[in-house]
Amino acid sequence: GLMRPPIGLNATFARGNALPGSLALVAQSGAVCTAMLDWATPMGIGFSSVVSLGGSSDLDFGEVLDYLATDPATRQILLYIEGIRDGRRFMGSLRAAARAKPVIVMKVGRHPMGSRAAVSHTGAIVGRDDVFEAVMRRAGAVRVQSAGELIACALALASGIRPVGDRLAVVTNGGGPGVMAADRAADLGVPLATLGEGTLARLQAALPANWSHGNPVDLIGDADPARYRAAIRACLEDPGVDGVIAILSPQAMTDANAAGLAVVEAAAGAGKPVIACWMGGESVAEGRLTLQAAHIATYALPEAAVEAFGHLAQYYRNQRLLIEAPPPLAYRDAPDLDVARAIVAAALAEGRTVLGASESKDLLVAFRIPVARALPASNADEAVAVAASLGYPVVIKVRSPDITHKSDAGGVRLGLPDAPAVRAAFDQMMRDVGRARPEARLDGVSVERMVSSEHGRELMVGVTTDEVFGPVITFGAGGIAVEVLHDRAIGLPPLNAALVADMVSSTRVARMLGTFRHLPAVDRAAVEGAVLRVSEMACELPEILELDVNPLLADENGVLALDARVVLRARPAGESRHARLAIPPYPAHLERVETLRGGERVQVRPIRPEDARTEAAFVEGLSVESRRMRFHGALRGLTPAALARFTQIDYDREMALVAIDPADGSRQIGVARYVRLPDGVSCEFAVVVGAEWQGRGLGRCLMERLAAIARERGLRRMQGYVLTANRAM
Repeated sequence: GLMRPPIGLNATFARGNALPGSLALVAQSGAVCTAMLDWATPMGIGFSSVVSLGGSSDLDFGEVLDYLATDPATRQILLYIEGIRDGRRFMGSLRAAARAKPVIVMKVGRHPMGSRAAVSHTGAIVGRDDVFEAVMRRAGAVRVQSAGELIACALALASGIRPVGDRLAVVTNGGGPGVMAADRAADLGVPLATLGEGTLARLQAALPANWSHGNPVDLIGDADPARYRAAIRACLEDPGVDGVIAILSPQAMTDANAAGLAVVEAAAGAGKPVIACWMGGESVAEGRLTLQAAHIATYALPEAAVEAFGHLAQYYRNQRLLIEAPPPLAYRDAPDLDVARAIVAAALAEGRTVLGASESKDLLVAFRIPVARALPASNADEAVAVAASLGYPVVIKVRSPDITHKSDAGGVRLGLPDAPAVRAAFDQMMRDVGRARPEARLDGVSVERMVSSEHGRELMVGVTTDEVFGPVITFGAGGIAVEVLHDRAIGLPPLNAALVADMVSSTRVARMLGTFRHLPAVDRAAVEGAVLRVSEMACELPEILELDVNPLLADENGVLALDARVVLRARPAGESRHARLAIPPYPAHLERVETLRGGERVQVRPIRPEDARTEAAFVEGLSVESRRMRFHGALRGLTPAALARFTQIDYDREMALVAIDPADGSRQIGVARYVRLPDGVSCEFAVVVGAEWQGRGLGRCLMERLAAIARERGLRRMQGYVLTANRAM
């Protein structure tokens, strides 16, 4: 059922109503809802809405999040999730909601009892919970691991906390609680702030000589309210501090209530969050009430206070990452989609779901990924002849549709220097593989030139498929120990350059890609380019179930795929090409060249994240009057958040068409967009055209294309707001 406390509605089986407030709670468990409400009421925490989804026979997270994202009574959202049915709808709604307000998510079922047998390395090292973590990062939401953390975040959100950064100062009257807070901060990756020289001098003047002289700031056990007031003010005024946790443990000389009043005074008007931890029970109860009455989030344990600060700081950090504009789309050779699709279609027509080594590499070549070429040989004589044509030394690998991991079956021989070595290795390999895998069909070997790189690092990039969120891209350390190392980053396609750079940087192997001991830095652009190409493959070839490029050898000269493995699935009849993707990719099929009234031919296409700079330049170049007519107020330019919102769009839920200057392919001359409204059948539109292109029919052209797209997507009504002074519109 549901509650709407601001109007007194309670359509649930919970006893009593919740207090009205700004938090929304959406859960797949009625028991979790009732427990949260029972906890929140005595704490004075109120809710804008409480929704228990039950079996989600009709309404699910998507519809509820769409409502809450635009609900003026809701300022923060808590989600309790047991499972997701529609990954694409959930992802779109979550991204939209998290852009507008903090969304904190707890998902249970992190450790399924069983796991499927994966054909590829990628499938073996990626679990369902890994994918959900990637979904949270891509959406800009924050995930917590326990009910305690969810409650801690709820308390902090209800207090109106908005961290401006993650550098934390801890003020305490006991060394032990300070260490507890520091340990939990380290667990969560929350940095303790380095106090400035001026701050240290102020603390030195206000505190006894035996204070800690650092962060955590230990006020010593006999700390009075004046010490708390001075220390908290000094830390809040330090530009290197983003938030303060004040901890009090009850001691004989402690006045918990007076210390609470001092914290309230120090926090007033600071502009940075202050969180309190009053440890203990009866002796600190009055102090807790004093802090809560001043809307300061107050906890009983240091760890809970740090968790609340850390998770909310993570939300705002995620949002800053999302608004970073990716670089303009550099010119890249388009993939040869006809060749790639022909390779896939031929294999499926033969009833095969695993591509051979040669076919897998041909697929990579079609997407412009450099490969080490391999040629087949069915017997020892052919292997020697092929090796001679390639040049020594060579590598031979067993060819078998039944053997996935060749090394495990004894099916790889490296660095063979001459013909006798190739012949001997072939014969021995056939015996070894026959003993290890007697049931396997053996089609001979593939022969390739031995690639040696004195400075090479072995990496892996791949694709696996999640049953809810579809294709997932992985990147990490490669080689034969990939399952053991478990060093990987996960992202959802489609990726862009900024997202790939963040993925690569988040792995442990990234530290080896720069200058490392005697090794020069690898060509980082080539590495990231290969990951982008694999993302393109996941988007354009929905038949790919799993893919490994392992090892991907990287050095200062570029990258080279030494081995590849591709597992396919037959696409069901009627399934669209992008149906499995949780995030809709760029709709290239909507690109058009339009002819205006005067005969000018103008490219009109959907906006891309890489258009951020040209979009910003377009808005800045509009006249003051045009900006006022478009944005209904004075506007100099777009903020980074607005720029991200305008260019990083969900193509299922909205559309923005840009017109490109025919004389300058990097310059926008007009934009028209619509955003689908929550009713699902209508949308709101806006359109603006640069001054020099007004009066040529460009606005009408953009609106006609936009209306056609909206109609194709099932929308029935477009509505827009026009100032009465806007006669041209």
